[in-house]
Amino acid sequence: MPARILVVDDDEEQRSDVAEMVKSLGYEVVTAGDGRAALAVLANAPVSAIFTDLVMPVMDGAGLLKELYARGNRTPTVVLTGFGSIDQAISTVHNLKAFWFLEKPIQPGVMRTLLERALEQNRLVKDAERLHSQLSYQGILGDLVGESLVMKEIFSLIRQVAPTTASVLISGESGTGKELAARAIHQLSSRNSGPFVAVNCAALPETLMESELFGHEKGAFTGAAERRLGCFEQAQNGTLLLDEIGEMPIGTQAKLLRVIEASQVRRLGGTCDIPISVRVLAATNRAPEKAIQNGQLREDLYYRLNVFPVELPPLRDRKQDIPAISAALLRDLNKKHGCRVTHLSPDVLEYFSTISWPGNVRELRNLLERAVIIASEGEIQLRHLPGVARAVQQPAVRPAVVDSVPDNVLQVPVGSKLSDVEQAYLELTLKHTKNNKKRAAEMLGLCLRTLHNKLRLYESTKVKGATASDGNAQ
Repeated sequence: MPARILVVDDDEEQRSDVAEMVKSLGYEVVTAGDGRAALAVLANAPVSAIFTDLVMPVMDGAGLLKELYARGNRTPTVVLTGFGSIDQAISTVHNLKAFWFLEKPIQPGVMRTLLERALEQNRLVKDAERLHSQLSYQGILGDLVGESLVMKEIFSLIRQVAPTTASVLISGESGTGKELAARAIHQLSSRNSGPFVAVNCAALPETLMESELFGHEKGAFTGAAERRLGCFEQAQNGTLLLDEIGEMPIGTQAKLLRVIEASQVRRLGGTCDIPISVRVLAATNRAPEKAIQNGQLREDLYYRLNVFPVELPPLRDRKQDIPAISAALLRDLNKKHGCRVTHLSPDVLEYFSTISWPGNVRELRNLLERAVIIASEGEIQLRHLPGVARAVQQPAVRPAVVDSVPDNVLQVPVGSKLSDVEQAYLELTLKHTKNNKKRAAEMLGLCLRTLHNKLRLYESTKVKGATASDGNAQ
C-alpha cells in the first residue's frame, strides 16, 4: 500500500499542482485548505509526510506545526515557500522542528529526493516507537518499571484496555504510580495526540471543585472575573484523570456522573451544554467498596468508572523490582541534579529489601534523591542514606538471663566508634562459629558476599593503621 501524503495549501491551484506531482511519484494524496482542516484530516487517519504552505488563513503553517508538536505528532513536515519567504521557512525549520523547506516553483527531482528522506525519517520514528513498545515486555511501560509477575500482569492489562474507550478505575496505595499507569493508558490509546489532564480531587477546596471540573462563565460567582474552561474542556479529544475520586463531595459526584453519561458539560453560570469527547480515568488510594459503605463514593458513579479495574500492588509485595526501579530513578535524578551516580551498593540493595516501604515508590524516590545529592557520583552506600547506616549496622540486642557475662557476649563502652563496634561484633561471631563464614552471615542476617566485603574493609583498615604506625616509629 503506497504511503499517504498530506498537502496543505489555501491556494486551490497550487494545492492541486503539488498533489498531482506527489501522485505522479506513486503516493496516495489527501489535501486540506488550512491548518485546522489538516488537523481534521489527521484525526481520521495518520499520514507518512506533510507538505504545508506557510501563509494561510484560519491556521497558518507555523500554527499547524506548533499544534502537531503539542500533540506529540512527529510526522515529517516540509514547508512550502516562495522566494520572498525563504528566511521565514528556515526559521520555521529551526524553531518549529519542520523536517525541511521546499522552494516554489517545485522541481520534481528535488521533491522526490526530499520526500524519500522524509519517509525514511518517518520509518525511523515508527521503529523507535515499536522498540519502546517492545520494552514494555522487558519490564518497562511508559514510566512504569517492573519485572515481577504482578507487574507483567499490570502491563498486560494496560495494553489490553488502552486502545478501547472503556473507563478505567486505578486503585492502589499512595505512591504506587497510579498517575503513571494513567499516562501509560493515554500514550497507548488513539487519543495520545490529544491532551492528558490530571486533577487531584483531594487538593481542591469544595467551593472550587465544580469550577475546576466544569468551568465557569464571567460573573458566575464572586471573583469570576473572566470565563474559565474546566478540566473536561481542557481535555477535549484527550484523557482526563480524576485522581483521588473518593475525596470528591457527594453532590459534585452526582453532577460528574451526568457529564460522563451525557458527554456534555455546562459551565457554571452558562446557559448551554457543550459537547465533549473525553476519556475518563479515575484513581483512588481507598478501597472503593469501603468508600461506598461509608457514603464517600456514589455506587452508581463507582460502577460507571469501574468498567475496567486496575489495582497497582504496593512496593513491599514486589521487592524484586527495586533494583530496576532504582536504576530508572537514578537516571532521572542524575539528569535533574547534574550528578553522575552509577549504581547502588550491595549493602544498600540488601537494606532496601528489608524495608516495608509504606510510602511505596514515592518513598524510594525521595530517599534516593537525597542520596544522589550527597553521593554526587559513583556508588550510593549506606552512609549516604540519612539515619540508615546506624540502624543497619547495629546488631539486634535480645534480652537474655545469665549468671555471669559469657564469652559470647560483647560489652561495649559508651562512646565507642560504630565501626569499631561492628568490627568487634563480626570477629566475636566468627569466633563463635569457628570461622564458618556462611553460618556467621546467617546469624548476622547478611548475605555471604556482604560479610566478605566487610571483612576485607576492616582488614585493609588494619593494614593501613599498621603501616601508619610503622611510619611514625621510623
